[in-house]
Amino acid sequence: MSSVRITYDSFAKTAPAAQAALLAMGKTADESGFDKEIVELAKLRVSQINNCAFCLQIHLNVSRKLGIAQEKLDLVATWHEAGIFSERECAALAWAEALTHLAGHSVSDAAYAAARQHFSESEVVFLSTAIAAINAWNRLGAAFRFAPPIPKKMAAAAAS
Repeated sequence: MSSVRITYDSFAKTAPAAQAALLAMGKTADESGFDKEIVELAKLRVSQINNCAFCLQIHLNVSRKLGIAQEKLDLVATWHEAGIFSERECAALAWAEALTHLAGHSVSDAAYAAARQHFSESEVVFLSTAIAAINAWNRLGAAFRFAPPIPKKMAAAAAS
């Protein structure tokens, strides 16, 4: 089991400007009116790819509050095969993967064209900004091993 290197609270106290900048960047998609459920699915997929337990737990909690179907939360890692995601959700998940798997190559014209089939130019901008923000958070969460926030129900069960 991995141990926490730096807590999230310690990071926030040490680098409040960085925390504020990342929070602000992450809010741009929400403030634009872009579909919050699609953004959360993308954040979940990116956090899975980047192996960030902290961000994965946060965005599972947010997704549940938004009412995203449990089946989608269970199957987002295998969205290609799941057959339960809408075309727009699949396009967002594919775009999220394209922007996350950048090592050794750039984002292809085909990937951009596929995203644009389902999203306007401004929607691609806001979705991309949300994906960039979660990638940045994932790198911090994974580097410092921020402890995932335990939902209240889980904490109560663990205490009994």
